[in-house]
Amino acid sequence: MPFLEKGVIEEGKLLFYASLVGVITGFGAVLFLVATHFCSVYLLHNIAGYPLHEPKGEPHLFHAIHKSFSPFLLVTITTIGGLISGILVYTFAPEAEGHGTDAAIEAYHRKDGLIKPIVPIIKMIASAITLGSGGSGGREGPIAQIGAGFGSFLATKLHLSSKQRRILLASGMGSGVGAIFHAPMAGAIFASEVLYKDPEIEGEVFIYTIVASIVAYAIFSAFFGLKPLFFTPVFQFSNPVELISYTVLSIACGLFAIFYVKVFYGLRDIFKKIKIVPHIKPAIGGFIVGLIGVFLPDAISTGYGILQKAIDGEITITLLLLVAFFKVLTTSFTISSGGSAGVFGPSMVIGGSLGGAVGLIMHNISPLLAVQPASFVLVGMVGFFSAAANTPFSTIVMVTEMTGNYHLIVPAIWTAILSYIIAQKWTIYEKQEKNRRTSKAHSEEFTRDLLEEIKVSDIMKKTFKTIPQTAKLDTVFELLHETDDDDLIMVDISGKLKGIITLRVLKTILSEDYIPELLIAEDVANTKLITTTKDENLLHLIHKIGFKDINTIPVVEKNDPSNIIGVVKRSDIIKTYNETRQKAQKNV
Repeated sequence: MPFLEKGVIEEGKLLFYASLVGVITGFGAVLFLVATHFCSVYLLHNIAGYPLHEPKGEPHLFHAIHKSFSPFLLVTITTIGGLISGILVYTFAPEAEGHGTDAAIEAYHRKDGLIKPIVPIIKMIASAITLGSGGSGGREGPIAQIGAGFGSFLATKLHLSSKQRRILLASGMGSGVGAIFHAPMAGAIFASEVLYKDPEIEGEVFIYTIVASIVAYAIFSAFFGLKPLFFTPVFQFSNPVELISYTVLSIACGLFAIFYVKVFYGLRDIFKKIKIVPHIKPAIGGFIVGLIGVFLPDAISTGYGILQKAIDGEITITLLLLVAFFKVLTTSFTISSGGSAGVFGPSMVIGGSLGGAVGLIMHNISPLLAVQPASFVLVGMVGFFSAAANTPFSTIVMVTEMTGNYHLIVPAIWTAILSYIIAQKWTIYEKQEKNRRTSKAHSEEFTRDLLEEIKVSDIMKKTFKTIPQTAKLDTVFELLHETDDDDLIMVDISGKLKGIITLRVLKTILSEDYIPELLIAEDVANTKLITTTKDENLLHLIHKIGFKDINTIPVVEKNDPSNIIGVVKRSDIIKTYNETRQKAQKNV
């Protein structure tokens, strides 16, 4: 197709590959959901009698029998589930431990988008067992890593560039989240936003993540329908006075998010110090989670059911606060011990419970402060995860898509931004880079930008050795012997630039069997010169000299190319380039 530019064709191919990643991830999300439901029903409910409460948009895939609740069996199952997950992960793919999204973020920034092919397979199995046996976690992290792994694998098999592999990795991450949470737009934004701590979107992946996310969502919905995950009443923001209550909620979400991050990584550090093989550490975490689940069942497993009940106004303030606090502990013990699950789902439960409690408290103070207390459940979900993950934009869209409720955009934005500002220094995703400038994935890009800001005049030397073009060869050797330089600038009688004499060329002449006695400087000089001006930027100069074996570049007047005013050394260019590269990679 000659009427199409090469770049357009390449972009079209990459969009097709992103669509293919969406297809694979969509089916992966279906398989993952089925696996988690199977484990939940047949392990937690049918054996231990754990009460399963799911949101109204969640499919019912397996038959649940009536069984009395057994605390002993619950603790046994959570412990064994942690043990199996730990053995799988640490035996076959240690990269699959933890909440998954961080591993995908690290691969994007520091590993050229490379993820081992076995990682998504182990992640799917281990996470299904962790969640299905009562571990407190979400589906976002596992499916993000599963999708990212598929994208990385496809790019590697197609021999794509590192940049293209990173794009397909992000496409897989976004499409997985978009599919399993019934939120295609939010999944795309999430994959573009979660890479950085600052409020920044990764522009180079955004279009591709949208395409992949929509494709994955369409495939997932073909199996489970197009309905949102949570069913909500028609919530409205009709009273500006409520912003007072939403401000209180913002402060609560921001501070509680800091607490969440500190507990999560504090327990991670404690488990790392325990001197036992890592394979059994998730079993310890699972045992503690099971004990908490005996007394507070809503604090373990995914916990989405309590959010639906809170939205329906069926939960007390006390229970909501207990779930918010203990969900932090159960999630931390599950994942920080090495278990495999996500942190987005628990964050929704924590934030929604916290929001529901604040809404009820403010409503009890005055109905005007919270006209519909249950609406604070949705806004709390937005505010808490925005603060915990530094992802205000995607979280706003995520919750609106998960609930199908678009009438709370104003308080959601208000709460998300305030919560984000309060907790901006902390994040549940420790592999996030501060911004694009600090990411190694963009180091070359920012190195080029910085090199464009450096002028030749910044590194040129104004003192240099010259020799007349009529000088005898003996004089040339004597002058080179007197200086530490390997090059001499040759000039005419008026001091105008005529060429460069290099020690490398002179050594070649000395190796000859016969050297003419009448040789002079201009006979051994290179007169086909590459020159520069003091206003030329270093990036342009680097491209100009390329791979040519040039050690000295004359700096001449812009309007008089024969008038030399200085020289630039190749060694100084290399030194400046390396310093600039380090500056581009250094955190700011």
